[in-house]
Parts: sequence; C-alpha cells; structure tokens
Amino acid sequence: MNLPFPRRARGRVGATVAVVAVAALALSACASASPAAAPSGDAAADGFGDLTVQLSWIKNEEFSGEFFADSKGYYADAGFDSVTLVPGPSIGAPELISGAADVALSDAVSIGTVVASEGAPLKIIGTTYQKNPFTVLSLADGGDIATPEDLIGKKIGVQDSNTALFKALLAANDIDESELTIVPVQYDPAPLINGEVDGFIAYLTNEAITVAASGVETTNLPFADNGLPFVAETITVTDDAITNDREKLKAFLVAEIKGWTDAVNDPEEGARLAYEEYGADLDLNPENSIAGAIEQAEKLVVSPDTEEFGLFWITEDLQASTIESLAGAGITLEASDLFDLSLLEEVYEENPELVAYAG
Repeated sequence: MNLPFPRRARGRVGATVAVVAVAALALSACASASPAAAPSGDAAADGFGDLTVQLSWIKNEEFSGEFFADSKGYYADAGFDSVTLVPGPSIGAPELISGAADVALSDAVSIGTVVASEGAPLKIIGTTYQKNPFTVLSLADGGDIATPEDLIGKKIGVQDSNTALFKALLAANDIDESELTIVPVQYDPAPLINGEVDGFIAYLTNEAITVAASGVETTNLPFADNGLPFVAETITVTDDAITNDREKLKAFLVAEIKGWTDAVNDPEEGARLAYEEYGADLDLNPENSIAGAIEQAEKLVVSPDTEEFGLFWITEDLQASTIESLAGAGITLEASDLFDLSLLEEVYEENPELVAYAG
C-alpha cells in the first residue's frame, strides 16, 4: 500500500497551539511588521512588490488554486513582482505575527485559539474550504462508523494535537469520553489498516482517499456534517495589514479568486500542477492527487453560499456555526474577534464578474 505523506497537526488545540501561543507572546511586538513592505493606496499603481504566503501543508493539490494563480500570471496581473508560496506544515500564526509572511492559509481552530488565548492581532478575511475536511475514517468491514452513535464502544486513533477537536465532536453529539477508547496515533493510517483501532482521525481529501485507493472499502463520519461545521484553509492576515496594506490584500484576493476559479473548473489540471510542477519533489501519487483535487473542488470549496456570494465568502450563518464549533473546543470568541469580510466585500463590489466562478 502506498501510504500517504503524514498529515500535520492542523486545526487543533494541542501542543502545536501551545508553541504558537509562546510565539505570539514573544513576537507580538513585531506584529506591525510585514515582509517586503509594499505600497498601498495611490502608490499601488507602481505595484505591490513581493508577497509571502505561508501554506498550511506541503505543496500538494490542496493548493491548486495558488498554483493556477502563479502559473497563469494572476499574481503578476494583480501587481505583484513575486508571490512566494512557503510549504508547511504550519498553522501560520507565528509567521504572520513575526512578519515572516504576509498571508497564511490556516484554519479557524488554530487561529481562533491564538486570538482567544493570547489576543493575537489576526483576522480571517476569507476561506478556501466552506466545510472542514476532518473525518473519522473507518473500514467498512471493521468499525464501520457511519453515525456519531457508532463511536460508542470503539477504539479511535487520535493524533495528540487532534484530541481537543475530537472531544469537541463528542461533546457536540452528547457522547461522553468514557464511552469509547482514545488511542494515541500519528498521521500514518497503518493502525487502522492493521486493525489496531476501529476509527482514525483523517482528512477527506487525504487519508480517506489514499486508504480507499488501496482497495479497502471505507466509511467516513465527517465532522462538518456531525456538529462541527467550521471553515478551513482560511486566508488569515494581521490587523495591521488590513489597515495599512488594504489594497495589497485586495489585489491578492482577486488573484486568488481567479486561481481557485480555475481549480474548481479544472481540478485535474490543478492536481497535475501539484504532482508534476510545484510538488514534483514530493513523489505524489497522480491518481490520489486528482481524486483529492476533485473532492475538494466539488465538496469543500463550493457551496450554495459561494454560488450566491462568490468563492471564499463566509456568511454570517457560517461564521456563527464556526464560533459555536470553537466554543465546543473551549475557545470563546465573538465572530468580530475572528472574521473581517470587509476586504472581500469590496473586492466583489469592485469586480462583480468574479462572483460567477462556475464554468
């Protein structure tokens, strides 16, 4: 079996967040700094210079929209001399706070944790995924976990940094932790394949695909459909950038929307950009990359809300459900503490044609 590249800790409230919290404290004095300071306002006519994007994971199909934006010149058209895509794993907050990145692709739980616990000056200004891609993966002839109630009595493999999030799933479904067994695992799904656990915390666009591709019939229990609907692959920036680099961020959003429009309409090409070009050194499996790109394009990136308001949009209802999900993980915030959709709103007001992304 060709096992997937181990997943990083993402969207979690564990040791990773503790590290970020320390970074937030140590680097808060640098929050107003930004790499390669670019002109804004009237000076934007001369271009925005360079921009650095911290990716949450390796350069696989997950970032096919960014690969389109770069390869088809959308970043250049928007006024950037260069846009550097820095591979993860990373939740992005340390890089933003230190000024090492202008933009980070992260998730609501990771960013919300740092904002709530340390007052980090960060905001989510849009999101690639309308639904979070976490799932409890099981084998159809094994645990076959199709409903939250199926978790009861089972052994569930949970990565250390995913423990709080999994407990939030349990709380959202009125299941006590004592009713099942949490087994510490890493990001390799071998314990599931070997029968050591009945369920495994995975990504719908990663392990769920690679395990199924090995010829094993699987069952998924998506978090987003079972009490934890929060946004992921969030476009996150500092408060300072929203104030002082507003036009620069809006130009970036325009290029991103164009890139993800292509990724939604041609996921196979987005996958090819990953396994042949941007992630060529990662030995990505082309079939799995294509499957992942199609899965995210059809089920995670688009929704009835994006059809009405455009890609990356986070409605008030989705903001509220995200905040409720965070509360289940012990993160208390108001929507205004975490989200600022004003830039995206201006982008669509100024470029209404971008709303119609469907090919």
